[in-house]
Amino acid sequence: MTDELPRKESFVTRLTGQKWTRYHVRVFIHTFIIYVLFHAARKTLSTVKPSLINVWTSNTSSPDGPLFESRQSATEFLGALDTGFMITYSIGLYICGTLGDHYNPRRILALGMALSAISVFTFGFITETFHIYSAPLYAILWISNGFFQSVGWPLVVCIMGSWFGKTARGTVIGAWSTNASVGNILATLIASWTVNIGYQWPFLIICTSLFAYSILIFFHLPSAPWEVDNEIKKKDGNEKVKREDFERPPPLGFFRAWLLPGVIAFAISYLCLKLVNDGFFFWLPFYLHNGLNWQESIADGLAAWYDVGGIVSSIIAGALSDRMKSRTIIIFVMLLLSTVTLLAYAHSPVDYYWNAFILLIVGFFIGGPLNMIAGCITSDLGKSEVLRGNAEALSTVTGIIDGTGSVGSAIGQWLIPLVRNWLGWDAIFYGFMIMVSCSFCFMYFTSSMERVERKQTSKGECSILI
Repeated sequence: MTDELPRKESFVTRLTGQKWTRYHVRVFIHTFIIYVLFHAARKTLSTVKPSLINVWTSNTSSPDGPLFESRQSATEFLGALDTGFMITYSIGLYICGTLGDHYNPRRILALGMALSAISVFTFGFITETFHIYSAPLYAILWISNGFFQSVGWPLVVCIMGSWFGKTARGTVIGAWSTNASVGNILATLIASWTVNIGYQWPFLIICTSLFAYSILIFFHLPSAPWEVDNEIKKKDGNEKVKREDFERPPPLGFFRAWLLPGVIAFAISYLCLKLVNDGFFFWLPFYLHNGLNWQESIADGLAAWYDVGGIVSSIIAGALSDRMKSRTIIIFVMLLLSTVTLLAYAHSPVDYYWNAFILLIVGFFIGGPLNMIAGCITSDLGKSEVLRGNAEALSTVTGIIDGTGSVGSAIGQWLIPLVRNWLGWDAIFYGFMIMVSCSFCFMYFTSSMERVERKQTSKGECSILI
């Protein structure tokens, strides 16, 4: 009797270091699309800001005259909306991150998607279609949307982390975490194609898609292996399914999660970096239109190059990080180089191709580290060796880091229109350089601590051998 030849591993298994079932594929695709739509809904407002300002300051915006007397007051109101959004978003991240470790994340995620779609749809489409121009109504809708949106990131990271092992995390999560950038590109492209016929149409298209997908994932997204215990049997005849893979571990707790090694340092570093990234996210199309005088539809298309750079960077950095002792080394180097690219963009010529090229480079060196911290680093911290498999903290840690980052973003959205009015756009880019430098310093501190820990570990192993 001849021995059976060993079954060859698939290309995906060799690339990621993990076997994929149909559930892995379903989870990867669904969670990717979920956050693409979440971010597209969030991005839509920034892509149509010039149109909103035109409507709000025109004499026909309401029976009593324009909603705002000047373009500056309308711009400051938009900045206040973004600040309010980020405040409720950051609060929601702390809350929803904890909920994701205590309850079924799929159900909470579907509810958050539906509520976000309704609030953004009302904000952009209903108010314009029926000519309801009210500053309090806009504030209530957009600020509440911040809380609904906070459901997204910690829960999709939690679901991804439950299905994909640590050996594959850099490659898989690095590629997967491009979802936010893809969502930004989707929103800017839809806006650039439709904004000329009315700014309400991008809201309609994106919100309809988000709401429809919330219904789909409620029925078709497996939250974790423990949820499909009755369906998964054996992957092949020689492998037995381990029961512990399908039992949900107990949650760790919000305050204890803060004390996990590296959480506080990465959270503060992420705060500084997210202020910069969200500055581009909320204000880049407006800067290209108002500061460089590009047509609104062209400005929306040009802004997409920043996200293209982030996509390329996330994939490359994620794959490389799996082959290095520490992921922070890549982030450290990229942050150092990002200050140079920000300086270059602050003095870039008013030329479409030069702007596109430099935006691509800026997005590469800022978007990559941001996605690495939000995805790969967060997943590693949530599955820390300290936990020893006895507690589940992934969603909580994600909420802590992204929530802390969103505090920085909220401060940034309040400051940007004020600084622009006082000192001009150049001062904003110099401020971005300062914040990236602060993020770099905290990352250096984290990297130094990791080196000390590795040395102590090697000394301990040597003493055991002796």
